[in-house]
Amino acid sequence: MAAAFLTHLAPGRVRVHSAGSAPADGVNPAVVEAMKEVGIDISAEIPKVLTADAVRASDAVITMGCGDACPIFPGKRYLDWQLDDPAGRGVEAVRPIRDEIEKRVRGLIAEILPEEHR
Repeated sequence: MAAAFLTHLAPGRVRVHSAGSAPADGVNPAVVEAMKEVGIDISAEIPKVLTADAVRASDAVITMGCGDACPIFPGKRYLDWQLDDPAGRGVEAVRPIRDEIEKRVRGLIAEILPEEHR
């Protein structure tokens, strides 16, 4: 959801890589539905494994509870967003998670992009 919001809210101004330390086989249907409610279609996304190369190529790494499974490199900016896991939850439970992620992404955009590029 974070990658989708970042791509949607700052198109062409940031490069986003979305991956997880233990990705599911597919995107949670409740997450797909919750994102459709705000005009973002992630139904074609495929979960990917986070690689050390992806972390090395990043300026900032946003984690959501991957702990020791996430590669750590000196000089990288890491933000760990502690959020409820939407896995196994229905759309009603996913909505507040989605809304919190959107709020945090908007804050990140305000922090990393000059106002004229938002």
